[in-house]
Amino acid sequence: MKLRVLKIAILTVALLATSCRPDALPHFNGLSKLKLGGSTAAKAPEAPTPRLVMFVGVDISGSFMNGRYFDDSIQFLARYIYGHLNGIGEMEVPHSLFVGSIGGYKKDEPKTLYPIESFQNRSVEEIEARLHEIFPKGRVNHFTDFNAFFTQVGDMIDQKKLLLKPISIVLITDGDPDLGEGTASASASNTEREAKFHSLSVAPLEGLSRNITVRVLYTDAVTGKDWLDDMPRKRVKVWTQDAIVMKEWKDPTIYLPDTPFEKQTRFFSWVQNNVDFQPRLRRVD
Repeated sequence: MKLRVLKIAILTVALLATSCRPDALPHFNGLSKLKLGGSTAAKAPEAPTPRLVMFVGVDISGSFMNGRYFDDSIQFLARYIYGHLNGIGEMEVPHSLFVGSIGGYKKDEPKTLYPIESFQNRSVEEIEARLHEIFPKGRVNHFTDFNAFFTQVGDMIDQKKLLLKPISIVLITDGDPDLGEGTASASASNTEREAKFHSLSVAPLEGLSRNITVRVLYTDAVTGKDWLDDMPRKRVKVWTQDAIVMKEWKDPTIYLPDTPFEKQTRFFSWVQNNVDFQPRLRRVD
Protein backbone atom coordinates (compact mmCIF):
# COMPACT_ATOMS: atom_id res chain seq x y z
CA MET A 1 0.00 0.00 0.00
CA LYS A 2 2.76 2.42 0.96
CA LEU A 3 4.65 1.53 -2.22
CA ARG A 4 1.57 2.30 -4.32
CA VAL A 5 1.09 5.67 -2.66
CA LEU A 6 4.77 6.47 -3.21
CA LYS A 7 4.51 5.67 -6.94
CA ILE A 8 1.45 7.92 -7.29
CA ALA A 9 3.27 10.77 -5.52
CA ILE A 10 6.33 10.43 -7.78
CA LEU A 11 4.13 10.41 -10.91
CA THR A 12 2.24 13.51 -9.74
CA VAL A 13 5.47 15.44 -9.14
CA ALA A 14 6.77 14.48 -12.60
CA LEU A 15 3.58 15.64 -14.29
CA LEU A 16 3.63 18.95 -12.44
CA ALA A 17 7.26 19.54 -13.36
CA THR A 18 6.54 18.87 -17.05
CA SER A 19 3.52 21.18 -17.16
CA CYS A 20 5.56 24.05 -15.68
CA ARG A 21 8.29 23.94 -18.35
CA PRO A 22 8.27 27.06 -20.63
CA ASP A 23 7.98 24.99 -23.79
CA ALA A 24 4.87 23.25 -22.43
CA LEU A 25 2.89 26.51 -22.76
CA PRO A 26 2.87 27.81 -26.36
CA HIS A 27 2.22 31.45 -25.45
CA PHE A 28 4.83 31.37 -22.72
CA ASN A 29 7.29 29.70 -25.04
CA GLY A 30 6.80 32.41 -27.68
CA LEU A 31 7.21 35.15 -25.08
CA SER A 32 10.45 33.64 -23.79
CA LYS A 33 11.84 33.40 -27.32
CA LEU A 34 10.86 37.04 -27.97
CA LYS A 35 12.75 38.14 -24.88
CA LEU A 36 15.74 36.07 -25.89
CA GLY A 37 15.73 37.42 -29.44
CA GLY A 38 14.30 34.24 -30.92
CA SER A 39 12.92 33.75 -34.41
CA THR A 40 9.33 34.46 -33.39
CA ALA A 41 9.95 38.18 -32.76
CA ALA A 42 7.32 40.42 -34.40
CA LYS A 43 8.25 41.80 -37.84
CA ALA A 44 8.50 45.55 -38.35
CA PRO A 45 5.39 46.95 -40.04
CA GLU A 46 5.77 47.34 -43.80
CA ALA A 47 5.70 50.81 -45.32
CA PRO A 48 2.32 51.65 -46.85
CA THR A 49 2.02 51.32 -50.61
CA PRO A 50 2.32 54.77 -52.28
CA ARG A 51 -0.98 56.14 -53.60
CA LEU A 52 -0.15 59.60 -54.96
CA VAL A 53 -0.28 60.01 -58.75
CA MET A 54 1.72 62.96 -60.10
CA PHE A 55 1.51 64.60 -63.52
CA VAL A 56 3.97 67.36 -64.43
CA GLY A 57 3.33 69.58 -67.43
CA VAL A 58 6.06 71.94 -68.64
CA ASP A 59 5.20 74.97 -70.74
CA ILE A 60 7.64 75.21 -73.67
CA SER A 61 5.89 78.06 -75.45
CA GLY A 62 8.12 80.91 -76.57
CA SER A 63 6.80 83.29 -73.93
CA PHE A 64 7.86 81.00 -71.09
CA MET A 65 10.86 79.14 -72.51
CA ASN A 66 12.51 82.38 -73.61
CA GLY A 67 11.50 84.18 -70.44
CA ARG A 68 13.50 84.79 -67.28
CA TYR A 69 12.16 81.87 -65.23
CA PHE A 70 12.46 78.78 -67.46
CA ASP A 71 15.97 77.74 -66.37
CA ASP A 72 15.05 78.33 -62.74
CA SER A 73 11.93 76.20 -63.11
CA ILE A 74 13.89 73.24 -64.55
CA GLN A 75 16.40 73.43 -61.69
CA PHE A 76 13.58 73.48 -59.15
CA LEU A 77 11.66 70.72 -60.89
CA ALA A 78 14.68 68.39 -60.81
CA ARG A 79 14.91 68.78 -57.03
CA TYR A 80 11.17 68.54 -56.60
CA ILE A 81 10.98 65.27 -58.53
CA TYR A 82 14.04 63.81 -56.77
CA GLY A 83 12.65 64.71 -53.34
CA HIS A 84 9.29 63.09 -54.07
CA LEU A 85 10.74 59.94 -55.65
CA ASN A 86 12.95 59.35 -52.63
CA GLY A 87 10.54 60.52 -49.95
CA ILE A 88 13.01 63.05 -48.57
CA GLY A 89 11.89 65.71 -46.10
CA GLU A 90 8.47 64.06 -45.69
CA MET A 91 7.71 64.61 -49.38
CA GLU A 92 5.17 61.99 -50.43
CA VAL A 93 6.49 59.17 -52.59
CA PRO A 94 4.32 58.80 -55.71
CA HIS A 95 2.75 55.60 -56.94
CA SER A 96 3.07 56.94 -60.51
CA LEU A 97 4.71 59.95 -62.17
CA PHE A 98 4.27 61.29 -65.70
CA VAL A 99 6.12 64.28 -67.19
CA GLY A 100 5.35 65.97 -70.51
CA SER A 101 4.92 69.28 -72.27
CA ILE A 102 1.79 71.41 -72.34
CA GLY A 103 0.35 71.99 -75.80
CA GLY A 104 1.97 71.38 -79.16
CA TYR A 105 2.36 72.58 -82.71
CA LYS A 106 -1.37 72.42 -83.30
CA LYS A 107 -4.50 72.48 -81.20
CA ASP A 108 -5.42 69.29 -79.30
CA GLU A 109 -2.09 67.65 -80.14
CA PRO A 110 -1.21 64.82 -77.70
CA LYS A 111 2.27 64.89 -76.22
CA THR A 112 4.59 62.21 -74.86
CA LEU A 113 4.22 61.60 -71.12
CA TYR A 114 7.47 60.21 -69.72
CA PRO A 115 6.85 57.65 -66.94
CA ILE A 116 8.37 57.40 -63.48
CA GLU A 117 11.09 55.03 -64.69
CA SER A 118 12.61 57.88 -66.73
CA PHE A 119 13.59 59.59 -63.47
CA GLN A 120 14.06 56.85 -60.88
CA ASN A 121 17.54 55.83 -59.72
CA ARG A 122 19.03 59.14 -60.87
CA SER A 123 20.73 61.94 -58.94
CA VAL A 124 19.39 65.49 -58.88
CA GLU A 125 21.92 66.47 -61.54
CA GLU A 126 20.98 63.51 -63.74
CA ILE A 127 17.27 64.33 -63.47
CA GLU A 128 17.99 67.95 -64.39
CA ALA A 129 19.99 66.82 -67.43
CA ARG A 130 17.13 64.49 -68.40
CA LEU A 131 14.66 67.37 -68.22
CA HIS A 132 16.86 69.46 -70.50
CA GLU A 133 16.89 66.54 -72.96
CA ILE A 134 13.10 66.32 -72.90
CA PHE A 135 12.57 70.10 -73.06
CA PRO A 136 15.52 71.50 -75.04
CA LYS A 137 15.67 75.22 -75.63
CA GLY A 138 14.85 76.04 -79.22
CA ARG A 139 12.11 73.42 -79.58
CA VAL A 140 9.18 75.70 -78.93
CA ASN A 141 5.49 74.82 -78.95
CA HIS A 142 3.15 77.19 -80.78
CA PHE A 143 0.20 76.44 -78.49
CA THR A 144 -0.10 76.37 -74.72
CA ASP A 145 -3.14 74.11 -74.77
CA PHE A 146 -4.01 73.33 -71.16
CA ASN A 147 -7.28 71.67 -72.17
CA ALA A 148 -5.48 69.13 -74.37
CA PHE A 149 -3.14 68.37 -71.46
CA PHE A 150 -6.04 67.88 -69.02
CA THR A 151 -7.74 65.56 -71.52
CA GLN A 152 -4.58 63.49 -71.97
CA VAL A 153 -4.12 63.28 -68.18
CA GLY A 154 -7.70 62.04 -67.82
CA ASP A 155 -7.15 59.41 -70.50
CA MET A 156 -3.94 58.22 -68.83
CA ILE A 157 -5.66 57.92 -65.44
CA ASP A 158 -8.35 55.78 -67.03
CA GLN A 159 -5.98 53.62 -69.09
CA LYS A 160 -3.61 52.98 -66.18
CA LYS A 161 -6.53 52.28 -63.82
CA LEU A 162 -5.45 55.02 -61.43
CA LEU A 163 -9.01 55.98 -60.56
CA LEU A 164 -9.79 57.09 -57.00
CA LYS A 165 -6.12 57.74 -56.13
CA PRO A 166 -5.05 61.24 -54.97
CA ILE A 167 -3.79 63.15 -58.00
CA SER A 168 -1.46 66.15 -58.14
CA ILE A 169 -1.11 67.95 -61.48
CA VAL A 170 1.85 70.35 -61.44
CA LEU A 171 2.01 72.90 -64.25
CA ILE A 172 5.32 74.73 -64.80
CA THR A 173 4.07 77.71 -66.78
CA ASP A 174 3.43 81.42 -66.89
CA GLY A 175 -0.23 80.42 -66.98
CA ASP A 176 -1.36 82.21 -70.14
CA PRO A 177 -3.96 79.99 -71.92
CA ASP A 178 -2.87 80.62 -75.51
CA LEU A 179 -5.10 78.56 -77.77
CA GLY A 180 -3.81 80.02 -81.00
CA GLU A 181 -5.97 83.11 -80.79
CA GLY A 182 -3.55 85.35 -78.96
CA THR A 183 -2.71 85.34 -75.26
CA ALA A 184 -4.52 86.37 -72.14
CA SER A 185 -2.24 89.34 -71.80
CA ALA A 186 -2.62 92.08 -69.27
CA SER A 187 -3.52 94.48 -72.11
CA ALA A 188 -6.67 92.54 -72.93
CA SER A 189 -9.96 93.80 -71.55
CA ASN A 190 -11.34 92.28 -68.38
CA THR A 191 -14.09 90.59 -70.38
CA GLU A 192 -11.60 89.06 -72.82
CA ARG A 193 -9.36 87.82 -70.00
CA GLU A 194 -12.29 86.30 -68.14
CA ALA A 195 -13.44 84.53 -71.31
CA LYS A 196 -9.94 83.11 -71.87
CA PHE A 197 -9.75 81.56 -68.44
CA HIS A 198 -13.39 80.53 -68.45
CA SER A 199 -12.61 78.47 -71.56
CA LEU A 200 -10.22 76.30 -69.53
CA SER A 201 -11.79 72.92 -68.85
CA VAL A 202 -10.91 70.32 -66.23
CA ALA A 203 -14.11 68.42 -67.07
CA PRO A 204 -12.08 65.32 -68.15
CA LEU A 205 -10.77 65.13 -64.58
CA GLU A 206 -14.02 65.60 -62.68
CA GLY A 207 -15.16 62.34 -61.12
CA LEU A 208 -11.86 60.47 -61.56
CA SER A 209 -10.86 61.04 -57.95
CA ARG A 210 -12.14 62.76 -54.84
CA ASN A 211 -8.76 64.43 -54.39
CA ILE A 212 -7.36 66.20 -57.47
CA THR A 213 -5.21 69.32 -57.16
CA VAL A 214 -3.92 71.43 -60.05
CA ARG A 215 -0.83 73.44 -59.04
CA VAL A 216 0.05 76.28 -61.41
CA LEU A 217 3.59 77.48 -60.70
CA TYR A 218 5.57 80.44 -62.08
CA THR A 219 2.58 82.67 -62.91
CA ASP A 220 2.27 86.37 -62.12
CA ALA A 221 -0.17 87.60 -59.48
CA VAL A 222 -2.87 88.66 -61.95
CA THR A 223 -2.74 85.42 -63.94
CA GLY A 224 -2.75 83.33 -60.79
CA LYS A 225 -5.90 85.10 -59.59
CA ASP A 226 -7.55 84.48 -62.95
CA TRP A 227 -6.92 80.75 -62.57
CA LEU A 228 -8.44 80.82 -59.10
CA ASP A 229 -11.46 82.96 -59.95
CA ASP A 230 -12.39 82.12 -63.55
CA MET A 231 -11.49 78.49 -64.35
CA PRO A 232 -14.73 76.44 -64.07
CA ARG A 233 -14.52 73.46 -61.74
CA LYS A 234 -16.56 71.44 -59.28
CA ARG A 235 -14.34 68.94 -57.48
CA VAL A 236 -10.87 69.96 -58.67
CA LYS A 237 -8.80 72.10 -56.31
CA VAL A 238 -6.45 74.80 -57.65
CA TRP A 239 -3.31 76.30 -56.16
CA THR A 240 -1.13 78.93 -57.85
CA GLN A 241 2.26 80.38 -56.99
CA ASP A 242 3.87 83.50 -58.45
CA ALA A 243 7.21 83.28 -60.24
CA ILE A 244 8.80 85.90 -57.97
CA VAL A 245 8.00 83.62 -55.02
CA MET A 246 9.04 80.42 -56.78
CA LYS A 247 12.53 81.75 -57.54
CA GLU A 248 13.16 82.16 -53.79
CA TRP A 249 13.61 78.38 -53.42
CA LYS A 250 17.34 78.82 -54.05
CA ASP A 251 17.82 81.74 -51.70
CA PRO A 252 20.88 80.80 -49.57
CA THR A 253 18.76 81.12 -46.44
CA ILE A 254 16.38 78.45 -47.81
CA TYR A 255 18.53 76.20 -49.99
CA LEU A 256 21.67 76.09 -47.89
CA PRO A 257 24.96 76.11 -49.83
CA ASP A 258 27.43 73.26 -49.27
CA THR A 259 24.70 71.18 -47.62
CA PRO A 260 23.66 67.72 -48.85
CA PHE A 261 20.21 67.63 -50.40
CA GLU A 262 18.92 65.19 -47.79
CA LYS A 263 19.62 67.79 -45.07
CA GLN A 264 17.92 70.74 -46.80
CA THR A 265 15.19 70.95 -44.15
CA ARG A 266 14.40 74.60 -44.89
CA PHE A 267 13.90 73.82 -48.55
CA PHE A 268 11.55 70.93 -47.76
CA SER A 269 9.54 73.16 -45.42
CA TRP A 270 9.39 75.85 -48.12
CA VAL A 271 8.10 73.31 -50.67
CA GLN A 272 5.44 72.09 -48.27
CA ASN A 273 4.19 75.62 -47.58
CA ASN A 274 4.44 77.07 -51.08
CA VAL A 275 4.08 74.24 -53.60
CA ASP A 276 2.56 71.12 -52.04
CA PHE A 277 0.12 73.20 -50.00
CA GLN A 278 -3.37 71.68 -49.85
CA PRO A 279 -5.92 74.33 -50.92
CA ARG A 280 -9.57 74.22 -50.02
CA LEU A 281 -12.15 73.08 -52.51
CA ARG A 282 -13.90 75.94 -54.26
CA ARG A 283 -16.56 75.55 -56.93
CA VAL A 284 -16.49 77.96 -59.89
CA ASP A 285 -19.32 77.91 -62.43
